[in-house]
Formats: sequence, C-alpha cells, structure tokens
Amino acid sequence: MSFINYSNREINCKIVYYGPGLCGKTTNLQFIYKKTAPKAKGKMISLATETERTLFFDFLPLALGEIRGFKTRFHLYTVPGQVFYDASRKLILKGVDGVVFVADSQKDRVDANLESLENLKVNLQEQGYSLDEIPFVIQYNKRDLPNISSVEDLRKLLNTRGVPEFEAVAMTGKGVFETLKSVAKQVLLELKKDKK
Repeated sequence: MSFINYSNREINCKIVYYGPGLCGKTTNLQFIYKKTAPKAKGKMISLATETERTLFFDFLPLALGEIRGFKTRFHLYTVPGQVFYDASRKLILKGVDGVVFVADSQKDRVDANLESLENLKVNLQEQGYSLDEIPFVIQYNKRDLPNISSVEDLRKLLNTRGVPEFEAVAMTGKGVFETLKSVAKQVLLELKKDKK
C-alpha cells in the first residue's frame, strides 16, 4: 500500500511495530531514531493521551538504493500496547506495508503475546490484509532479563509460519537494526514485484 510521491521521486512505505503493552516497541523506535543520521530522518512525533502513546517518524535509508529511480522512505509507527486501544491500532494499520511483531520474552507475558498476535491478525483481516501475505518479522525482545521463555518455546507459540525472527534487547540496540533491515528488505522485494 506504499504511496508514491512523484515530485520528490520517493516511494513511501509504512512499517508498523505491533505487540503487547511494554514489550519494547517504543524502545525499538527510539533506538533507531537515535542512531539514524539527522539528514536522513524526519521529526519523531509522539501522540500521547493520558494512558497511551503512539510514536512515528520517517527516514530515508541511504544504503538501500533506489527502485526505478525512486528513493524509498520508510515511515515507522508503534501501536498502543493495550487491547483497550483497538481503534487506534486499526487506524495505524491502514496502508501498512510491513509489520514487526515485538514479543516480550518474559514467561509471564506469554498470554499477552498471544492475545496481541491474535488481535493483529483480526485487525489486518478487517482491513483486507492477511498476515500471510504482507512482509512480517518477529522480534523476541528482553532477552537479557531473568525468567524468559526459550526461543524454541516462543517460536512454537508465535512463529508457526517460520517468518524471520530475531532475538533482541531493544534497550541496548541488540537485534534492533537486524529486525528493521529484515522487514525493510521484504517490503522492497514486494515493491519490486509490484513494479514489474
């Protein structure tokens, strides 16, 4: 669902970070923003209400090259973690090109991960998308904490399709750019298919 800006010769792609509350979605975006060159990024915008926060910024990764003379600009979004904010989640998913599901590796967050993943599938279906057909990666975050599930257990529960998956510690940046590069690469491959 990318948007083409002909005057700037840019293809704009939307990547949404989805997952349960406090799983590390915001921390991922903050780390990416901090490490992205000032010339290559727009402002980070935080839409905050009393109890929810949505982050957004766009950047132009210079290393990814062009598609038929067009640069690719990525717009990164987080969704509010709590299911209570489902309307916001649905709105943010409109026009999505790729999804990163950020799972909280802590054992006591298994149910929250499953609930959030199911909610993602439902919200995508309501908008005519299928998780099977859009670029999708999973990040197992908080790998540095005690009492975490094994990657094998998380994989059995959350990654039944065998999509790319990454272990991460978003606070330190471990696995953050690997996750982003993987979903961005899938989005670009989809764009190239569409342009043929």
